[in-house]
Amino acid sequence: MRTIVDLPVEQIKALDAYAKEKGISRAAAVRESVAAYIPAKKKKKIRSFRDHPFFGSEKMPKDFDSVEYVRKLRAEWDHRS
Repeated sequence: MRTIVDLPVEQIKALDAYAKEKGISRAAAVRESVAAYIPAKKKKKIRSFRDHPFFGSEKMPKDFDSVEYVRKLRAEWDHRS
């Protein structure tokens, strides 16, 4: 998108100096400045485990018994040496 912006002479000189130092055009310097000024997209707050992007990503067999699985894990704890 093209736009017209009126800047004071001091800001234009500073912008030109920055662009020359970086070896970029004035337009590229303005784009960098705007990108640095505008905050990045905020991350979505995770309020519940269901909001997490990985929730439900592990596919379990249809006959999977979670209670039995937990019992098996706990049984391993009892046999520690």
